Amino acid sequence: MTTPSNIVQKVWSFCDTLRDDGLGYTDYLEQLTYLLFLKMADENVNEYILPNNCNWQYLRNTGKLEVGGVYEEILQKLSESGGMLEKIFSGAKNKIHDTLKLQRLIMLIDEENWTSQNFDVKGEIYESLLQKNAENSGAGQYFTPRAIIASMVECIQPKEKDKVSDPSCGTGGFFLGVLDFFQRHNVKMSKHIKFDMFKGWEIEPSTARLCLMNLFLHGVGDLKETPDIEVTDSLKRGNEGKVKDSEKVDIILANPPFGISSSDIPTVDKKQSEKDGYFLRVDFWVTTSNKQLAFLQHIVAMLNENGRAAVVLPDNVLFEGGAGETIRKKLLEETDLHTILRLPTGIFYAQGVKANVLFFEKRKTDVTPLTKEVWYYDYRTNVRHTPKKNPLRVEHLKEFVECYQADDRTKRMETWSVKNEDGRWRKYNYKDLISRDKTNLDIFWLKDDKLIDLDNLPDPEILLDEIIDNIESALASFKSIKENME
Repeated sequence: MTTPSNIVQKVWSFCDTLRDDGLGYTDYLEQLTYLLFLKMADENVNEYILPNNCNWQYLRNTGKLEVGGVYEEILQKLSESGGMLEKIFSGAKNKIHDTLKLQRLIMLIDEENWTSQNFDVKGEIYESLLQKNAENSGAGQYFTPRAIIASMVECIQPKEKDKVSDPSCGTGGFFLGVLDFFQRHNVKMSKHIKFDMFKGWEIEPSTARLCLMNLFLHGVGDLKETPDIEVTDSLKRGNEGKVKDSEKVDIILANPPFGISSSDIPTVDKKQSEKDGYFLRVDFWVTTSNKQLAFLQHIVAMLNENGRAAVVLPDNVLFEGGAGETIRKKLLEETDLHTILRLPTGIFYAQGVKANVLFFEKRKTDVTPLTKEVWYYDYRTNVRHTPKKNPLRVEHLKEFVECYQADDRTKRMETWSVKNEDGRWRKYNYKDLISRDKTNLDIFWLKDDKLIDLDNLPDPEILLDEIIDNIESALASFKSIKENME
């Protein structure tokens, strides 16, 4: 029986072989995706007709001596084909120069029927390779776990006519999460979903290419028309310095890049932008060099009236002073910040990451503050996950999704009470939050069992991971404080 692990093991073993020749995991993933694209287009030959001598059958039947040159020619032709193909293959090069190994990889891919599987084969491969890359290179990539994506999408409940955006879309994980949600709820692929629903920005060209290819292989776009994925910094908005009304969207799902500061700083002051070279954002609340705080303001500016957002953000966004305090106050006043999910450590491939998911809505109203109460779900305290041995799965967040009550949030009921102090679902009203020092939204109430039960401590490996996480997190906090002092 073909399983995800069987296929992943195949490509892993071959990746190790190519690594001996100097090809890293990222390059291998890129080459693998090019070849998978040709194979999957071949399996859907009636839907995707590629230019002459650019298809899988032509490449597969090429002799071992000529296969490298033919593969290079195919990539070149596709990069000049216009439309979706040109965007996907722009700048594509063959990096597997050993023709025997290239032919072996082609045969390996040819053994499977990739579009007939009842699981997301390419998604399994990508996530596994990303984990392997992080483990072996220390790359520390913040790839959003699919369990988090699925739970965020389930709570946001996208509709068929919505415009969905991600200002730092990476390989398109949130877009694929929306498509998966539609598939599970029997929403058919419409023209709007296929061509107009998704809008993304990605600063890294090779990552944007993977996003386009992911979307194409999941039915979005066609050989002529492409979904709107821009290779640029989404924070920069040109001379006007704001998000235009025509650019605003109904839903934002995002995990902005985790970094303390940026050399390109958005400012609300036009004179400062002209004097210091900062880029102007007149729709921001405050000037900040903190990337996450800048992205949070940007996301609020991107939302339509009645628009809703779910955003992964690190802990410092909830407690950092200065610009952070101003932004939190404004967020509570001008949006309905109704839910915060505290995520556990050990779910990202970099250690020391402590993050949350903020859910909020933007509505036009003269009544302030718009936030009346914030519901917290603590899935961090006494929760232990690791990307390899105990990865986060969708079922782990099932209780949170049920507590969220996406269909009618007025039906929410706390699981925490004086009689049940272990309840993970608890609400705080606006007055309580705004009265906290610096409007600190980093709230927790559960007792940490590591501080209590010394006879039942976790395994040493888990304890060491948590110590490393805490040290890394503390370093990030100190760096943030230093940035605000400068």
